[in-house]
Amino acid sequence: MKRVILQSAILIVLTLIIIVSPHGMHAAAAIPAQAQGQQAPPPPTQQQGQPAPQGNYQISVNAQLVNVDAVVTDGDGNFLPGLKKENFRILEDGKPQIITNFTGAGEAPITIVLLIEFRAHLYTGNYYAQVSKYWAANFLNQLKKDDWIALEDFDLKTRVDVDFTHDPREIMQEINRMVVPLYSESCLYDALGETIDRLAEVKGKKTILVVASGYDTFSKLTYDNTMKLVRQSDVGIYTIGTSQFIVDTNAAISGGSSIGNIRSQVAQQQMKVFADLTGGQAWTPEFDGQIPEIMRTIAASLRNQYSLGYAPTSQDGKYHKIKVELVNADGTPMVVTNQKGKKVKFVVYARQGYTAAKSASGD
Repeated sequence: MKRVILQSAILIVLTLIIIVSPHGMHAAAAIPAQAQGQQAPPPPTQQQGQPAPQGNYQISVNAQLVNVDAVVTDGDGNFLPGLKKENFRILEDGKPQIITNFTGAGEAPITIVLLIEFRAHLYTGNYYAQVSKYWAANFLNQLKKDDWIALEDFDLKTRVDVDFTHDPREIMQEINRMVVPLYSESCLYDALGETIDRLAEVKGKKTILVVASGYDTFSKLTYDNTMKLVRQSDVGIYTIGTSQFIVDTNAAISGGSSIGNIRSQVAQQQMKVFADLTGGQAWTPEFDGQIPEIMRTIAASLRNQYSLGYAPTSQDGKYHKIKVELVNADGTPMVVTNQKGKKVKFVVYARQGYTAAKSASGD
């Protein structure tokens, strides 16, 4: 009898260790999915003989291939379909590269983390938290059955609320349970760093959608540290800033003016920089009614990415700038026209650079 009790106790302890392990994010969530006969979440990828990352946020770039995802739209935001490999030119530090891998735009599944600021505020109470919740929930309407989505929130700390799932109802249920913020701090830099670290070993395209004010009050990471991590990663970042909307709303209620709020403008610019570096996009909504269209645009952008790949020319551990251009088959600049034959502007959203892997010899 004692033996049975001892074995049961050991089993319980081992189970608890697996659940609370900081590196058990994917393992813990895979159990219910498999029990329901669903596909398990995308597994972490780890090279043979290498230790798992220990929260130091260092992300290496594959020395064999630089992957660049590109979204192409006209000036009105309409996607340009049907482009071929020969229609793209990649410049690394101004030098043309040979594109070895290419996948056309299509309805690709999405792997995304909703990262929302959930904090209290001295003057607005829970308003920051409630706006982030409401706006983020709108993205769930854009999901399809093969998409993966996870939910994280942050204030002083970052929490994984729901690990990757195919079921948006799990995300919505957790959002509905988030009622009272614990802290008034907003550690945006730490939240981005920790989320990038968790996604480092997930294969394929992955994205972070940040719904936050853009303020950072107490992070261990600095802005420069965070910029470095963003440049090192292969994660796309899209941002929706809440600060200007809240500043405008408070001004309207109090009868004051929101014009010239420098702190809010700086916060929004930081969010835009994170998005631009990774080929994502940034929005600063002025009213709630803009949110559904913004969420549709984000989902459509992620499903209409062209994937390009080329072999890097160096392994020096340095940051190299990337530029993606559209060209004709003969290499001349591409001209895009509308149905009336009129020339229209186009925009290419793509990562602005990457940090090269460093060779073992140190060259």
